[in-house]
Amino acid sequence: MTPEPTDTDLARVIAYHDRTKHDFTRSARGPGYLDWATQPDPFRRFDGARVFELPFSDDDPTPTYEALYGGAIPAQPLNADAIGRFLEYSLAISATKSAGGSSWKLRCNPSSGNLHPTEGYLIISEIEEISAQPGVYHYRADEHALEQRCAFSPETWTRLAGDFPACTFFAGLSSIHWREAWKYGERAFRYCNHDVGHALGALRYAAAALGWRCIVLDALGDEAIAAALGLNRIGDFSGAEIEHPDLLVAIVTGPRGDTLPDTLPDEAIAEIARASWYGAANRLSNDHVEWPIIEDVAQATEKPTTGSAARAPLVSPAGLSGGARATSASSARIFRQRRSAVDMDGVRGMSREDFYLLLERAMPRFSRPPFDAWSYAPAIHLGLFVHRVEGLAPGLYFLVRDEHDAGLLKASMRREFIWTPPPGCPSELPLYHLASGDCRGLAAQVSCTQDIVGAGAFSLGMIARFDASLREQGAWFYRRLFWEAGLIGQVLYLEAEAAGLR
Repeated sequence: MTPEPTDTDLARVIAYHDRTKHDFTRSARGPGYLDWATQPDPFRRFDGARVFELPFSDDDPTPTYEALYGGAIPAQPLNADAIGRFLEYSLAISATKSAGGSSWKLRCNPSSGNLHPTEGYLIISEIEEISAQPGVYHYRADEHALEQRCAFSPETWTRLAGDFPACTFFAGLSSIHWREAWKYGERAFRYCNHDVGHALGALRYAAAALGWRCIVLDALGDEAIAAALGLNRIGDFSGAEIEHPDLLVAIVTGPRGDTLPDTLPDEAIAEIARASWYGAANRLSNDHVEWPIIEDVAQATEKPTTGSAARAPLVSPAGLSGGARATSASSARIFRQRRSAVDMDGVRGMSREDFYLLLERAMPRFSRPPFDAWSYAPAIHLGLFVHRVEGLAPGLYFLVRDEHDAGLLKASMRREFIWTPPPGCPSELPLYHLASGDCRGLAAQVSCTQDIVGAGAFSLGMIARFDASLREQGAWFYRRLFWEAGLIGQVLYLEAEAAGLR
C-alpha cells in the first residue's frame, strides 16, 4: 500500500514507483528490443584530461575474506599503490567474457545487465606518482587510471578536509541513467540506484581490506556533490550524456577518532568549483530514446542539504557465536571472482550453517562492513524461499533486519504464518519460519517467471518500509531504499562466493 502524497515531489515518486512495477499480466514500459546500433559505450572518459595510470597489485597482500568481519586489519599507508588497490578491489575490471564472437568486461561492482551506469571519482590531496596538487579525478576502469578533472590549492584542501583525520580522501559516485534505460526503459532509475548500493558496498569492502574506514557524507545535498565532482559543468558535457550526483564518502586511512563529520564546508566546495577544470565527456551513444519519467523522478528525488545527525548503532554489534567460515580465501580473490549466476543445476544445496552465517552477515551490524558506512535505520527486510538447505524444511522464511518492525510485519501478513525460529537458528539471528512447502514455482512466478530462481538453494525478495521512510525523510529517500537493497545484495554476492556457491 503506497502513502497518500503530501507534496508534489512525493506524488511524483509514488507515480513513478507504481507505473514501473511489473505485474503478472504486463511488464513495465521498456524498449522491447535491444537496439545494438545505440548500445552505450561502457566507459566514460574526459578527453583532454591528464591521465595517471595506477599500478596493479602483482601479489595478493590482502587479509582473508573472513578477517574483514572481525579482528584488526593494519591500515595501509596512503600512496599511489594503495589508491590503485582500493579502486582495483572495488570498481575495476575483474574479467573478460567471450561468446559468439563478442566479448565484454566484468567489474568488481555488480550492475544490472552488466551495463554499469555508475561512475567513480576521487578527491585527493597531493600524492606522489599521481599529482603534486590536490584535485578531483575520474576513474577510468578500462585503463585502471585516474583522469585529472580539476586541480586546486593546498589551502582549499585544508579547508575541505580540515575536520577529518589526517590522510583522509573522498570518493564519489554518479549515475548515467541512459546506460540502463537503453535496455530497461522506465525501470532504469530503479536499477541505477540499486547499482549505487552495490558500488557503495564495493567501496566499503575495498577500504576494509586496506584497513581503512568509509563513511557516507549523508548531510550533503546533490547540488553540493555535483559541484564538488564537476557534474554541473554543462559545457564539459556538451553533446554527452549527463551524470547525476549520488554520494560522497570519506575514506579515513589514518587514526580514526570517535566521530567523523558527515558533510563538507560549502566555501571549500565553492572554491573547487571555481578552480581549474580539464576534459570534456565523451558521447556514449549516437542516438537516444527519451524516457521523460526518468528525468522527472530524478528531479523529484534530488536530495537537499540536511542537518547532521548522530550516527546511532543500527543493531547490536553481537554476531553469531563462533560465526566464521573455514576458508583461507583472500578478500581480493573473493572481490575479483564475484559473478552473477546464469544457470542453476536444481540439485545442489547448502549447509544450514552457511545459510545462517550468510544471513547474519546481511544484518546491519554497525561494527563491521559494509553497514558501518551507513547511518540510516534499516528499512529493508528479507522474505526467503528456501528450496534446498540441509536441515531446514522447504518453505517460506523471513529475516527481520530491524526488530522494531516485527509487529508491523506480522500484522501485514497472513494470520496462518507460524513465525517460529527454525531448527538450530542462533538466538542472535531474527529469522522466522513462516510456512512449509515447495516454493520453487512461487519463487519463479514473482521473479518474472525466471526458472533459475526456483533452481538455487534459496532465493529471496526484499521488503521495504516504504511509506514511513518517505514520510519521515522525504521523497529523496526513495533512492536510498534502493541503495540499502544494493548493499545487502553486495553482501549476498560475496558470501555466495566465499561459500563456494554463486
